[in-house]
Amino acid sequence: MLRDLAGGERTVSQLAEPFAISLAAASKHIKVLENAGLIRREVRGRTHLCRLDPGPLASAHEWLSFYERFWSSRLDMLEQLLRAEDASKSKKPESNKPASKSRSRKGEK
Repeated sequence: MLRDLAGGERTVSQLAEPFAISLAAASKHIKVLENAGLIRREVRGRTHLCRLDPGPLASAHEWLSFYERFWSSRLDMLEQLLRAEDASKSKKPESNKPASKSRSRKGEK
């Protein structure tokens, strides 16, 4: 619904249309988005028009971007450490295991 509202204002019916839900269910969902401050609803006669309020989404995006940078740098460091560990393992010679000697049993040749 938020993606649809990013394209401009929509009626409750227009917002409910792509989903297999009743108008009552769509209206409840819209009320939750409205209470969260993500959308604004305007009543024009019998028509309820909804529009996106981008402010809270911009704040959330800013907050998430900070943590995305934080985790990206941490994951990049982890990747470097794992690659270095893999490289050092591949350079080490195989462990010096004694070669197995085949012994013949008495009477076998």
